[in-house]
Amino acid sequence: MPLVRISLMEGKNAEYRHKIGDVVHQAMVETINCPPQDRFQVTHEHARGNFLYAPVYLDIPHTDDLVIIQITLNEGRTVELKKALYKAIAEGLQKAIGLKPQDVFISLVEVKKENWSFGNGVAQYAS
Repeated sequence: MPLVRISLMEGKNAEYRHKIGDVVHQAMVETINCPPQDRFQVTHEHARGNFLYAPVYLDIPHTDDLVIIQITLNEGRTVELKKALYKAIAEGLQKAIGLKPQDVFISLVEVKKENWSFGNGVAQYAS
């Protein structure tokens, strides 16, 4: 059910990009009860001129290694679960690819269950 969009500045190799997706998915499985087979991700690389960010925001410095992760998912998870997800992703990326936690930007977009169709023109989760 989650749809993950990963955005970063162009120039990283395929293995680096794939590891980001692996870490994000594993964190969702471990912290917010995402089924292991439920993996839908899109990675976008952007030219420097099309990847804009605040060098410092909320006293958090960002570099050209910034990774922006947007996860669209069903609504209803607690704040504690969301915090655990953010932490798992940031720590996992630091361990897997050496990405500084301050360069991990995460946004959750919560939607109602009926806002999904996984194929065949059917709203599989609609009541």
